[in-house]
Amino acid sequence: MAEPSLQNRPRAAAIVLLLTALTGCTADAEGTRDNAALVLADATEPGRFNPVGGHGDSGQSHIYDGLLRLSPKDGSSSLPDLVPWLATELPQSNAEGTQWTVRVREGVNFSDGTALDAGDVAATYEAVIDPGSASELAPSYDMLQDVTTAADGTVTFRLKYPYSGFASRLLLGIAPSERLTPGLAAESSLNTEPVGTGPYKVTSLRPDELVLSANEDYWNGAPEVKTVTIIHVPDDNSRAQRLQSGEIDGTVLPPRLAAAYEDKPGYSHEAVGTADWRGLSLPSGSVFAGDPNSVLAMNLAVDREGVVDHVLDGRGIPAHTPVAPVYGDAFNPEAAFPYDPEAAAVLLDEAGWLPGEDGVRARDGVRASFELAYNASDTLRRDLSLAFASDMSKLGVDVTLLGTDWNVIEERRADVGILLGGGDKPYDLDSQLFETLHTAIPGSGSPFANPGNTGTAAMDSHLEAARQSPHPAERTAHYLAVQDLYIQQPGYVMLAFINHNYIQKDMGWQNIRTVLEPHTHDVGWGFWWSLRDWTRE
Repeated sequence: MAEPSLQNRPRAAAIVLLLTALTGCTADAEGTRDNAALVLADATEPGRFNPVGGHGDSGQSHIYDGLLRLSPKDGSSSLPDLVPWLATELPQSNAEGTQWTVRVREGVNFSDGTALDAGDVAATYEAVIDPGSASELAPSYDMLQDVTTAADGTVTFRLKYPYSGFASRLLLGIAPSERLTPGLAAESSLNTEPVGTGPYKVTSLRPDELVLSANEDYWNGAPEVKTVTIIHVPDDNSRAQRLQSGEIDGTVLPPRLAAAYEDKPGYSHEAVGTADWRGLSLPSGSVFAGDPNSVLAMNLAVDREGVVDHVLDGRGIPAHTPVAPVYGDAFNPEAAFPYDPEAAAVLLDEAGWLPGEDGVRARDGVRASFELAYNASDTLRRDLSLAFASDMSKLGVDVTLLGTDWNVIEERRADVGILLGGGDKPYDLDSQLFETLHTAIPGSGSPFANPGNTGTAAMDSHLEAARQSPHPAERTAHYLAVQDLYIQQPGYVMLAFINHNYIQKDMGWQNIRTVLEPHTHDVGWGFWWSLRDWTRE
């Protein structure tokens, strides 16, 4: 589950690129811009560059490198491979899956000139699981017991329990051990003065603007894009206007605004594939929403194809469970709800939820109604909430919308439905599903991990077995069983897997690649995920 502390509250634009100041140094007298510079606009506020606090945790940072890196096989239409980066080879596990060992690459320096070694790797991961850091990533590393190093440059991760998807946890950027001082990750100097081994360095940081410059001593070769400025523009329409006026070179936009650039000369537009779902949790304190018949009826009555066509402008696919088609054999295309509002009405009738004089159903004096909260600054969540409420109104269910901030939503998560987004760590099915579908585990996970505390003991058993099994076929069988159980007793109303829409001026760059993306969608992803690899012909 991605909500909301890392991805939806103000955080670093999770890539960083170089500064070309919007006035002055990147333009000549005729107004032409330095052709090795970019100016981008992002909705997220720059800052919080500490990897221990969550920066670049899916491997998208341009300040830091991880032990592994994503390598797309077919653009964003399939799961990428994990390939060695700061590690010399892929991690090796023992037979039980409780110990994972990697060898750290030699000859790599941090941007402050100090050498990377195995101790830096161990210190970074130890800081994540240190309670004193209060790292927001800590729940994602619950399996990690400790990290040790050896004189030959190897690092060994010892786990509390077998965890077959641990390689996907090795995308996290590595920081110098000397900078990983005790205390809260949120208060570390790395948040504003980062030191990494990546292809870019922070040149300037203000609340409304980030500047990165190329690391000319980068161990894998200096990037050809020399400067990038990222300006903070939270309003979607303002970013679109700045792109149209030529003030910026690229940005991320919601589907309807992005549609204007689909065939526009001089621009590239890409709707990047994701495992990023949108759907709603249901309030555990609601009599109506807590009735399994009601949940099933709502899943039958929502028009997912209509949501994709009209809200997403065709840039996405319907979602029935959190498992996306990109998971191949582990995805069950039959695990789907037909769009059948008539059957939904019959189901509610038989469960005793009957239409009242005002058209709203009720049972024993309790109305079929609940409040649905969404982040008010997110226009897409607003539009999805409106579409869902409209479909429910036709069914005789009164859904009242509440646009507010995440602090209010967190406080009220037991008594409101929440328009959620998920898929923040999609590169293994365990991290895509476990927190979302497993019944609540006290003291672990985000407050938005299964806020309605839905699920069953049988589903928990399959999720736990899948994460521990070292055999791909066994894991696939467990995940297929999870989908079968979910369709029989859903705990959410999933709506769609959304594409992320990126627009960029055509500037003659080559070797621009995209990759299947997590929930996060900022200018650290899209075209700019591969910025370090761009070349000129």
